[in-house]
Amino acid sequence: MSQKTRKRTQQQNVNDMFHTEEHKFESEIFNDVAPTAPIHMHFNVPQSQQDKEETNVSTAGDRANIALLMFLYVLQGIPLGLAGSIPMILSSRKVTYKQQAMFSFAFWPFSVKLLWAPLVDSIYWSKIGRRKSWLVPTQYLIGVFMIVLSSQIPSLLGETADGSVNITTLTCVFFAMNFLAATQDIAVDGWALTMLRRENVGWASTCNTVGQTTGYFLGNVVFLALESTDFCNKYLRSVPQLTGLVTLADFTYFWGIIFFISTTLVFVFKKERDHPSCDNNQGVISTYKQLYRILKLPTVLSYIAILLTSKVGFAAADAVTGLKLIEAGMPKEKLALLAIPMVPIDIALPLIISKYTAGPRPMDVLLKAIPYRLVIGLWYAVLVYMAPSAKQAEGQFPYYFYVLILVSFGLHQVLFMTGKIDKKQVGWTQLIKTHFMNNALRFYLNKRFIYLLQKQSKFNKLMNFL
Repeated sequence: MSQKTRKRTQQQNVNDMFHTEEHKFESEIFNDVAPTAPIHMHFNVPQSQQDKEETNVSTAGDRANIALLMFLYVLQGIPLGLAGSIPMILSSRKVTYKQQAMFSFAFWPFSVKLLWAPLVDSIYWSKIGRRKSWLVPTQYLIGVFMIVLSSQIPSLLGETADGSVNITTLTCVFFAMNFLAATQDIAVDGWALTMLRRENVGWASTCNTVGQTTGYFLGNVVFLALESTDFCNKYLRSVPQLTGLVTLADFTYFWGIIFFISTTLVFVFKKERDHPSCDNNQGVISTYKQLYRILKLPTVLSYIAILLTSKVGFAAADAVTGLKLIEAGMPKEKLALLAIPMVPIDIALPLIISKYTAGPRPMDVLLKAIPYRLVIGLWYAVLVYMAPSAKQAEGQFPYYFYVLILVSFGLHQVLFMTGKIDKKQVGWTQLIKTHFMNNALRFYLNKRFIYLLQKQSKFNKLMNFL
């Protein structure tokens, strides 16, 4: 046997060895949520008609489990949504772009959760359960963080006498909450495979899609709308008042209590069952060795190269467009509400394009979409340039400008969704092991571009002074 044939055989053996593990990762991984500028939202949806058919089975006997999973994913989306709303609130408080860049660190845990996922899967207390050993303490801690945060909101957001925003503490708090939410995500993804019957496991992805999206929507769009004085006075009240219906302190306190109550009920009443086919007892070290061997595969290395370069061209537009529009006077709650029309696009488009991504060259669509996304980035710059001149009064813009923004966000979302890759063709395990690099690079580039924008602002002020 030639050396080339031996290498190909060894690679095939490695692929076959890890293919048996792929059923453990049947929850969707493409949870891209635009964090620093939530001008659109990305959702997990079935990627092909085959996936849709997999969920089209009887749910008798599993309806309570599906409802529980849905609720757990809703809880998971709440911290994400709140973190996504903070940059909007900070923009209205005239913080610097350097401070915005610092806060972007809060979104990193979901990008690099792969680094501690083997620990969650391997270390547990058998008397409580493999997943509940992590689910219960993480949700209790999220509740503690939210309740404590609710009492410190005035000082953190500069609502006290000194008026300074404590961006360092704010970043650390939301980083910790997102770390706990990411750990909860790992536990719930694994629990879904043993909680549901084998024929209903396909519902795990649907629960992730609907649940996390609902949680993000509640923590971001709904909160920003109810927190806005102008929105509440215009649409929800007959007598104008000086504040919105809720404050950030009220919202975090309410959900902190919900986390405590729901976690206690799950801990007491929901029993976890073992499932030998899904719950292997592979050690931590051997799991990390497995990850290393997967990352050495040639196809994975090629995919990583694409991920490490594809975001550079449009990271600046993605990171700062929303912030610059708010700086130009657009109300943050109206910008957030523009995410609502994107929901049908996120649901329908993957099913439409699945026939193009399910062939022998699933990366073609992603690569062909990149030039068009670059053009959309340039158009975003035009929108930001037009915003000051389009403004009619404080916080008021003509309807045509909102239509332009909505169409632009829609085109961007279409191009983003065409970058999805069919999981059946490339393989779940390989995508999961490399997708975290995509998110990590995206958040790093967003942080760097926001920081560079701060430098540019200082340079422009200096030139104007001279």
